[in-house]
Amino acid sequence: MINQASSSLISLTVAPTKVLRGFQALELSKEAIASLGKRPFVVGGDRTLATLAAKLPKILGRQKSSYAQASYSPDCSEASLASLREAAASHQADLIIGIGGGKALDTAKLLAHQCQLPIVTVPTSAATCAAWTALSNIYSEQGAFLYDVALDRCPDLLILDYSLLQAAPPRLLVAGIGDALAKWYEASVSSSSSTTTLIIGAVQQARVLRDILFQKSADALKEPGSDVWQEVVDATVLLAGVIGGLGGAQCRTVAAHAVHNGLTHLMAAHEALHGEKVAYGILVQLRLEEMLQGNQLAASARQQLLQFYSEIGLPQTLDALGLGSITLAELRQAAEVACNPSSDIHRLPFNVVPEQLMAAMISTTTPVEKSRNQLELTMAISEEQQ
Repeated sequence: MINQASSSLISLTVAPTKVLRGFQALELSKEAIASLGKRPFVVGGDRTLATLAAKLPKILGRQKSSYAQASYSPDCSEASLASLREAAASHQADLIIGIGGGKALDTAKLLAHQCQLPIVTVPTSAATCAAWTALSNIYSEQGAFLYDVALDRCPDLLILDYSLLQAAPPRLLVAGIGDALAKWYEASVSSSSSTTTLIIGAVQQARVLRDILFQKSADALKEPGSDVWQEVVDATVLLAGVIGGLGGAQCRTVAAHAVHNGLTHLMAAHEALHGEKVAYGILVQLRLEEMLQGNQLAASARQQLLQFYSEIGLPQTLDALGLGSITLAELRQAAEVACNPSSDIHRLPFNVVPEQLMAAMISTTTPVEKSRNQLELTMAISEEQQ
């Protein structure tokens, strides 16, 4: 029997309209940018805008009045967006260009969405896939994650300039590797049982992405600018974005990003990069699967990741994130944020309470038997302090 067609529509924002990539790609994209608008408004961080001050006039117009720029600082926050909307309107902008890291690009994308203008993204590091996606994360002015916003489309143009990314500190690419790895460990939990064609494709691409990163990351970090380095950059910025686009809202983040979101509410965590916190969150997620499900595959995966993290320099513990001296109350604060009712941590196939998450967060490198003892101790101490 043939099923009746559904009257509902499913919207997918799969990819940018155009991607231009290569060395000196920004300089070579002048005509592509001009085709989208004549009065661009550039959004970036203070350091990025200062670094590109001499380059932008040659790309965006000989007359300074033809474009305007503004910093998104202090964060991708509601207050910053309100100020940027006023500045873009004052300039009579017909195009938004985001240049910088993930927060700069998230701000620019959401600004373009709110102003109903075209958007160009130019990442200056390979630390996230924000240049690709139709999603922006909103933070408080103090840098605490608040919520995300789904956008109506991916960027109109993504310019992946290897020259800019090669100049970035290697730590940013390492963080991007950590963030991209989470695609597999989260999607395989949230969506691996799906029978939907595109979600199956997204989950399998996440597995391929993981394998590429395992095989090529160490060599890429030794040779910035090399072919293998470009392949890893493409994996973290582009392929990671493809997975989110194909999988859509049904191929979601789970515990790794929930842990990241919780940690952003601790001031001491703000020196750690997004991808570093997410990479640590993968270990926490796998630890939860070990402790609460007795999942031996998760135990094996965690050991594999610990070895890989050691090889490329990703954090394995709270101490490695600069959080070795946080109090139990601060740890509970992060765990409670990560376990709030709307958190993606509840996409795990079992229930998690803050005490269990706390135990997992402080035992990412210990044997599972010891972590179970730590769980009992943490819960007991936490109950005494409430």
